[in-house]
Amino acid sequence: MAGAIAFSGKAIIVKLAYRHGVDAVTLLMYRMLFALPIFAAMAWWASRGKTPLAGRDWLGVVWLGFTGYYLSSFLDFAGLQYVSAALERLVLYLNPTLVLLLGWMLYGKRISRPQALAMAVSYGGMLLVFGHELSLPGPHTALGALLVLLSAVSYAVYMSYSGELVHRLGSLRLAGLATTVACLLCIAQFAVLRPLSAAQVAPEVIWLSLLNATACTALPVLLVMMAIERIGAGLTAQTGMVGPMSTILMGALILGEPLNAWVIAGTVLVLGGVFLVTRRKA
Repeated sequence: MAGAIAFSGKAIIVKLAYRHGVDAVTLLMYRMLFALPIFAAMAWWASRGKTPLAGRDWLGVVWLGFTGYYLSSFLDFAGLQYVSAALERLVLYLNPTLVLLLGWMLYGKRISRPQALAMAVSYGGMLLVFGHELSLPGPHTALGALLVLLSAVSYAVYMSYSGELVHRLGSLRLAGLATTVACLLCIAQFAVLRPLSAAQVAPEVIWLSLLNATACTALPVLLVMMAIERIGAGLTAQTGMVGPMSTILMGALILGEPLNAWVIAGTVLVLGGVFLVTRRKA
């Protein structure tokens, strides 16, 4: 629960940072710059005494770092410029259903009727919140929702392809290496797309990025992995349902985002559908 709540604060911090005029590329660079030493240390710690990676494993790590952490993070940050933290968290929480869909499309895995019904309930809840948000003032809501959805798809691709490498390398080693690759890609992206002067941002952005990198990025990864070791992936996923609720509450209390019957009803549908999917998988 602590890991889910900590990770859910990421959207709140990003929205606060955007109030100081920073763009997605620069903000993501600072987040990953501060997180890089932590993830590099994690990769080193998990690699002690282990066999060095083969060339094929390195290609897999780079690919998963690109899809699972770099691309998904960039699309998520870009989408948060246009949508509320509540809608962003609900869209990202559809990830288990996206993994099921990718398994069906890529590997021909059968989706049972109860799973299909649970997925329909989840997507209905997301569309309910999305439809309500379209009625609020603010441009490019549809674009923002699409970017966040593509972020979720990118992370689902990572989940679908990471199984074999997880068994060979271990979850902590793979996460440390893949996130280190993602950090380097985010820093390189800033170096290519922005002049060095763009790094001059408000002090508040620096402190928010440091908080994001530690409390909302590195710490949740460690907490969730520790939870999986102790209670398993299925129960960890179900316990993590506190994440969207905490994002919605923080969004209302800190950002002043609306908390009404539409948002609550959509959240209940999304969480209910995801609960049925993860319960079925568990």
